[in-house]
Amino acid sequence: MSQNKLFTPFTFPSSGKKMLNRIALAPMTNLQSHEDGTLSDDEYNWLVSRAKQNFGMIITCAANVSADGQGWKGELGIYDDKYLQGLTRLAKGIQAYGSLAVVQIFHGGARSPQDLISTQPWSASAHIMPHAKVPVEVRAATVEDINRVIADFVTAAKRAELAGFDGVELHGAHGYLLHQFLSTATNHRTDEWGGSFENRNRLLRTVLQKIKAVVKKDFLVGIRISPEDKYSFQGIDFEESVALSKLLAQDGADYIHLSPWEATKKPEKYSTGDKALITYFREAIPETPILVAGKIWTRADAELVIDLGADIAAIGMAAIGHADWPSLVKENTNEPSRMPFTVEHLHKQELSAPFIEYMKRWKGFVSGGN
Repeated sequence: MSQNKLFTPFTFPSSGKKMLNRIALAPMTNLQSHEDGTLSDDEYNWLVSRAKQNFGMIITCAANVSADGQGWKGELGIYDDKYLQGLTRLAKGIQAYGSLAVVQIFHGGARSPQDLISTQPWSASAHIMPHAKVPVEVRAATVEDINRVIADFVTAAKRAELAGFDGVELHGAHGYLLHQFLSTATNHRTDEWGGSFENRNRLLRTVLQKIKAVVKKDFLVGIRISPEDKYSFQGIDFEESVALSKLLAQDGADYIHLSPWEATKKPEKYSTGDKALITYFREAIPETPILVAGKIWTRADAELVIDLGADIAAIGMAAIGHADWPSLVKENTNEPSRMPFTVEHLHKQELSAPFIEYMKRWKGFVSGGN
């Protein structure tokens, strides 16, 4: 086991950016920004408190690159210069404690609610989006939509760089727009943006290439992907995901962030095999840093994912419950306490009321939650 590796510094080879350890705060929806998408004190405190507690990298919640790409209320915006002041404050606040500051950028696509964006949501292809109340009719993207969103991603990355962030992470996972173009379930196009694997990955690769062409060499550009089908996010083939990671590495991705929901699992396609999901990617992209997230709760969990091939462990749920997770596990005496957590405890971990209400949707996370 990598007994000491978790707390050794890590340098991204292409950019030279350095983490003080191999622990990242995973990007997580928290509903804490202001209604107009500007940074709130609650969002700032939640993220900066983790930097203060020695997370080597802080990745923000998803920030929408276009007005019609917002996914939920209380989401951080990055599509307009009006967000620059808050983004600059956030980057500086995170970096003040030695952590790398990375903003995750995305477009919700079919998952952008019509009542929130005041227009019909769009995706790779027209389809009906299942919804608990009323199914949503999603329109197919025009070529103009595609060209516009590419430009929006590039502008958002430049805005993040101007704000002083160390990098951006493209959210190509969890059923959002970039994922929708990758997926055979939601991309039935017959033009250059759909059909073949090459065409379905064209949007993500184009966004990456165009961003890399305009940002400085030391500015990180990572990509988060869903390596296989999970929940309602269907249409992703595991072998295609491995092949995609190779292409993204060739395009200059500074890291690949895998989100399999369980970091140490085997791929569903090869569930009877002897290799963990991470290991397939490690073998495919030996020179490109890999982050992985999913049910990493203890130091042993984090060390195991590094042994399996990851360079960095991205901590999610455990980091919500424990702002001081790095310090807790470094002592290596007791495991971090498990959920459910009381509301009082979560307030002490710098979660605001909206974030706590959101976490009540997660079964068994909050004492007395639904």
